[in-house]
Amino acid sequence: MIDFRVGFGYDSHRLEIGRKLFIGGIEIPFHKGAVAHSDGDALIHAICDALLGAAGLQDIGTHFPDNDDQYKNIDSKRLLVKTKDLILQRQWTINNIDATVVLEEPRLSPFKEHIKRCLADLLGVDGDRIAIKAKSNEKMGDIGRGEGVAAFAAVTIGKQ
Repeated sequence: MIDFRVGFGYDSHRLEIGRKLFIGGIEIPFHKGAVAHSDGDALIHAICDALLGAAGLQDIGTHFPDNDDQYKNIDSKRLLVKTKDLILQRQWTINNIDATVVLEEPRLSPFKEHIKRCLADLLGVDGDRIAIKAKSNEKMGDIGRGEGVAAFAAVTIGKQ
């Protein structure tokens, strides 16, 4: 019998002029970036939360608290690799990741394949197991006004 689990993750950050914007481990050229304790990569944070939740390991804040200076300005790719290691230590296999980034601008279409390759390399999975979608918020709310970014991720993990 295969043990199969589903996890869901969400993250959001306020955007501010003069900061760097990281989405899925890639620096996206833009005049605004996320305000956060780490580098503010909302997509990676949502994926971490989804993986941790699926494995019953609580959430990203439990493992990488924002009041711990060792995570100040940390590259979120490092958090994703540490999360992957926690999953693998418990003999879970990542089956797939389905993620959506909600951002009014810049358009992420030119970067989606690069993001997917970066995540696949970090997680040691085939790129066809990762789907990255980008949506605007149709000018509605904080995200629609260009004040923030949000990301959602659903993952499946399994073991025999």
